[in-house]
Amino acid sequence: MKEQRDIATPSRTREILAKHGFTFKKSLGQNFLTDPNILRKIVAAGDINQETNVIEVGPGIGALTEYLARAAHRVVAFEIDDRLLPVLADTLAPYENVTIVHQDILKAHIDQVLQEQFADDRRPVKVVANLPYYITTPIMMHFLDAKAPIAEMVVMMQKEVADRISAKPGTKAYGSLSIAVQYYMEASIAFIVPKTVFVPQPNVDSAILTLTRRPKPAVTVTNEAAFFALTKAAFLQRRKTFWNNLQSYYGKDEATKAWLQQSLQVAAIDPKRRGETLSLEEFARLSNAMEAGKL
Repeated sequence: MKEQRDIATPSRTREILAKHGFTFKKSLGQNFLTDPNILRKIVAAGDINQETNVIEVGPGIGALTEYLARAAHRVVAFEIDDRLLPVLADTLAPYENVTIVHQDILKAHIDQVLQEQFADDRRPVKVVANLPYYITTPIMMHFLDAKAPIAEMVVMMQKEVADRISAKPGTKAYGSLSIAVQYYMEASIAFIVPKTVFVPQPNVDSAILTLTRRPKPAVTVTNEAAFFALTKAAFLQRRKTFWNNLQSYYGKDEATKAWLQQSLQVAAIDPKRRGETLSLEEFARLSNAMEAGKL
């Protein structure tokens, strides 16, 4: 294969957009990367090699897809914008190991996708994507909730969201989103991506977040739905005490208050604390106590 000119340079990006008469659709949160160094770092952060299969979300004009195709065994990229299909057919023509799926990733059955696209292939599947800001969390949770055998996720998102997902207890960024993701995955920020390397330029910087699936959830709970409901209740109003938020969520009648007080006592948690100070272990302990003492 002859050496390909990188898609992700400002001049080639402009050339591709002009050739296809492509205009950005704000509603789809389209921002295209124009810095090959960042793409190399993303591939390195995901440790993508010939023993890896990749699912990409929102390939755009194929800038990241190209780098993934050069490194990975196979790449399956989901693109919702039908205007980009002919662009991708053009830019990714040299790469036979890329499949473009014209579908909304949020409507895709991840398990089914893995079976269809990677049947009888034992290589680990990683998700690598530059996620649209407006649906970053739903896409991530879609992959987590699917409980599909996704080994790792390397995703670009708004820096503020990456900070929230990777936050530790006792910090301002820590909340129910941190817990929802860290329950399943270990999360860490690999590096920051400045807003200047995108076309069009977004208003904020981005971050590359690496998420590695835990062999089993971080904590053991008797009822997952009840555990996640509790973590959301804890952050209803961040300035209020844990006790006030619990009452707002579960109720203020005497029987409910007695149940909550008993559960807090069993879990050895001070009701005057704020939700952001509780660790995953403490939330799990309280959730299990609440389930055990249910009215």
